[in-house]
Order: sequence, then structure tokens, then C-alpha cells
Amino acid sequence: MTAANTLAIFLLASLAVHTSAADWAHWRGPFLNGSTSETNLPSHWSKTDGVRWHVELPGPGAATPIISGDHVFVSSTDADAQTILAFAFDRRDGHLLWQHKIDDGMGHHDNSNYASPSPVTDGKLVVFVYGNGDLAAFDFAGNELWRRNLQKDYGDFAYQWTYGASPTLYNGKLYVQVLQRNVPVHGRGRTDRPIDSFLLALEPAMGKTLWQHVRPCEAVEESHEAYTTPIPFTCNHRAEILIAGGDCVTGHDPETGAELWRWGTWNPEKIGHWRLVPSPVTGDGIILACAPKGSPVYAIKAGGTGTLGDAGIAWTSEHERNVSSDVPTPLFYLGDFFVLNEGRRGLSRVEPRTGKVKWNVPTPGTRRYETSPTGADGKIYFMNFAGLVVVADTADGRILSTVQMGDEGDDMIRSTIAVAHGELFIRTNHKLYCVGNR
Repeated sequence: MTAANTLAIFLLASLAVHTSAADWAHWRGPFLNGSTSETNLPSHWSKTDGVRWHVELPGPGAATPIISGDHVFVSSTDADAQTILAFAFDRRDGHLLWQHKIDDGMGHHDNSNYASPSPVTDGKLVVFVYGNGDLAAFDFAGNELWRRNLQKDYGDFAYQWTYGASPTLYNGKLYVQVLQRNVPVHGRGRTDRPIDSFLLALEPAMGKTLWQHVRPCEAVEESHEAYTTPIPFTCNHRAEILIAGGDCVTGHDPETGAELWRWGTWNPEKIGHWRLVPSPVTGDGIILACAPKGSPVYAIKAGGTGTLGDAGIAWTSEHERNVSSDVPTPLFYLGDFFVLNEGRRGLSRVEPRTGKVKWNVPTPGTRRYETSPTGADGKIYFMNFAGLVVVADTADGRILSTVQMGDEGDDMIRSTIAVAHGELFIRTNHKLYCVGNR
């Protein structure tokens, strides 16, 4: 093993220090890159064979299940009551531990709802965030610790769609970002003062604001808007919070929010409808950012300061049209990036330092894939709109199996598959499944 690989493993392990690596405490897992060190995971199962338990959910949501110890936390809607809910289930058998109504309303769009951001936990408390700006924290017994609303505190959101950034807990701080349009849109957005995009740090136990850092950009119109999640990262002993959106990528000091560096843009022509969905992902000294709408991915060299120019880019996928993602966040696993292209329906394994494509395979079926890929046990798990789960071999991309987990009529399933304690947690529109080897 090389010194670089040893350092990379140490840095990944340090990210998981506050929760067990066997847990799935954040939307992108214990290492914040979509991977886990869990093994003995199934390659083949069905709705009746290999399912340890399943529970009914009252409504759809794109939030990923979050697992800590014997708790499974789920954000959900209630389609009949038109409300948003917070659930805790027992990981061992799926029985309901507690639930709380968070608020009335589900959202104002047919293709998304307020239960899109995933919860986050540090193993002691869990924080739920919703698309209407509600934040609510609970201890593991279900006691409410605090509650607040971002729109009440900082003004109405200015998004064309529905706010969807997941929160991040890192080194004793809760990070929440709001990357929004700088003017009202469709009657949404504050009019009493300029509309800012910002990174917010909160004290997790009490919910009080520690600081707010305004993040300017030169984007126009909808290209201001991003549905990405802040990602902690350490390079050369310097900790950062990575943010992608507004036609650029920035790194911030976790203690103050101050901007350490900035790279951009993938949009020199100032196209106005390039909102951003994929979050940044890091690996082998590279920060990977996906430009939207079928554009290339950009490999930014980690460790920079100030405004980065062309020299700050290691490579782009400009000549590899399949290496692109408009929605799924790429995976870093086993030393490589895995990029799921929902538009051209393909999965690629890419070498971080060079951008060399080791393999590219088509994805099964005709439906879109907007879940982010999960890497574990030498396999990649992802799911399409209809709930078709695909299991691929990391070595060559060979499809090991496909499993229909969605019910008839299911559509727009976007929840990423979580892996914890030797089990898969698969969330469809109306069910949560726990799957394991027999």
C-alpha cells in the first residue's frame, strides 16, 4: 500500500470518527462519498426472499434513510393528511419507535416535495430538514430538542423548484446551505432586502446560529439555484467545507465560513437555466464537480487557495460524453470515481488523477436514474424512478442482478440506497425495506 493510499484511508476514517463506520449517518454515508466498508451484502434478492422486514410509509420522499445503531430515521410526507413527518424505526425488526408531525403542507410541485433533504445524526441526536425550511432536532428517544424555520429566520426561499439541501454534522457543528436565486421567482423570495445565498453553522444541541457566511456568485437567473449538500473535506491537514452551485465550487473554513478558495466557471456563456443538483465528491487529491444539463465533470486539484484558474483543473470529461451527471452525485470507492449518467443511462468508472475511463456500461431499462450510486462490498447499488434496483460489479461494471422493489405505478423514486450493519435500506414511494443475506 502506498503512503498516499494510507493517508487517504486515514482521512476517510477520520470523517467517520463521530459515528460508527457501520452506520449510515449522513446522506452520502460514513465517509461522505457514497461508500462504506460494510461487507457480506446481498447481490440477489426479491421482495419475498432476503427482505428482513418492511414498513409502509404514508407518502413519498426523496430523503435517504439514516441509520445509527438500532435506529433508522426517515423523513416522509403523509399524502392523505398533506403533512411532513419525522420517523424513527427499530433497525432490527422495523417496528415504529416514534414519529412526529413537523408541519402542514407537502410542497408546491408534482415532481418533488418537502421530504427531499435527508436527516443527519451524530449518534446522539438527529436533525431533520425539510424543503419548507423547517429544522427539527430530536434525541434518540424522540424528545424534541429544538425547532426553527430557515424562511422565518432568513426570508422566503427564492427557488424555482423545492429546496432540497441535506444538512451536515461535522466536528460539533451543523452545516446548512441555501443557494438560491438573487431575485424573487414565481412570487417566492423576499422583497424587503437583497436575497443572499449563504452557508449557515448551527450549534447542534440547541439549534442556535453560530455564524452565517454570505456566498456571492456571478451566475444569472436559475443558475444561482443549487440543491447540493455541504461536504466536509481535509487536504494537507486543512479542513474545508465544500459547496457547489451558482456556476462555481468553493471551499470554506469550517470554523468561520470564510472562503478559502473558489473555482468557476463551467458556464462562461451565462446560461440562465443551469441549476445544480449533484454535490461535490472527493478522492485521491481531486474534488469532482458535475456541471449540469449534460455538461462535463470537472476534476479540481485539492489544496488550492484564492481564485483558481485553468491550472487548478486536473482534467474534464469534455471528450467523454458518457461521463456526466445532471442529478446523481458521483461515488468515490475503491480508489476511483463512479459517475451515473441519468440522461444517457450509463455508469462509468473513472480514474481520479487522469480522468481515464476504465469502463462504461449501459444501465438497464428505460426509466431515469436519479438516485446516487452507493458503493459497498465490491458492488454498486442504485435505483431508477420505478424502483428497479441495479447491482453492478465494481471490477468491470457487469450487472450482477436487477430487483424490482417498486410497486406498480411507482414513479420518481429518488431515495439513495443506504447500507449499514450488513443490510441494505431501500426506500420506495410507499415502503421502506431492510434487505440482508440469509
